[in-house]
Amino acid sequence: MDVDGTADGDWYVDGRCTNCDVARQLAPELIKEIGRRSEVVRQPRDAAEERQLHAVAFACPTRSVRRHGGRVAAERDPFPLRLDDTVSLCGHNSPHTAGANAYLLRRPDGTQLMIDTPRFAEALAARFEADGPVTDVLLTHRDHAAHGRRYADLFGARLWIHEGDLDASPDADQVLRGTGPVTVADGVVAHPLPGHTRGSVLYVADERYCFSGDSFFWSRTTGDLEIAESVTWYSVTELAASLARTAGRLRFSWLLPGHGDRRHLPEAEMARRLRELTDRAQEMRPRPVDFTALRW
Repeated sequence: MDVDGTADGDWYVDGRCTNCDVARQLAPELIKEIGRRSEVVRQPRDAAEERQLHAVAFACPTRSVRRHGGRVAAERDPFPLRLDDTVSLCGHNSPHTAGANAYLLRRPDGTQLMIDTPRFAEALAARFEADGPVTDVLLTHRDHAAHGRRYADLFGARLWIHEGDLDASPDADQVLRGTGPVTVADGVVAHPLPGHTRGSVLYVADERYCFSGDSFFWSRTTGDLEIAESVTWYSVTELAASLARTAGRLRFSWLLPGHGDRRHLPEAEMARRLRELTDRAQEMRPRPVDFTALRW
């Protein structure tokens, strides 16, 4: 037993935690936000909860989720972690993308697309391609671009970004322009949504999956779709206008954001909530950036 009352094998969060919310998304009953950081509030009670904490350990961008008295075994790494038969969560969130989530999208022809980027490692790239070659790396905006070129080059894939954020990835292979929808692959449409950044983009696949970047997310606090209005780098007013222009043509039942929770709802309910979010956004006004005001 350690001086802090924890035993060998117990899970804990070390002092490097940046409060990015990744741990709480993957193990919401075991890890909570306390004092503007994540803390383990109880130890796992069964094998399923133990698997959750192993997933957290390999997703945490600062590798802050640890065990007393030993390392987390590499063979317990569950990533890429399937969310369903089409989408996997990459895990291994990068400190260079503020700990953002990244995803793999499988296509009917056996290829895959990567949406945003996890931390870079050749060994991880090999794991990600185990289910098929990655043909495209789709960046939702500048904040998540850190490893895009390296992954695209290693995969032999095309790198996509919007012109509004092109300075974050000036050597992109494909540049989205304007505000109209663009088909980037069979069944996959890019919807430019300036607001969080000037070049923010949503990618919607098969009218089922919406990769929203940092434009909006599911909040556990409010139980609804939300905008991170206190962390909007370009213009919340522009984001409201983008939603008003775009929301009516979006069809999806899976919300897959970069930050904040994922959510799967019936398409009609998701559409209703998106309409209501669009209406609320019209009342939002610019405010200073304040990470402490986020309602995960």
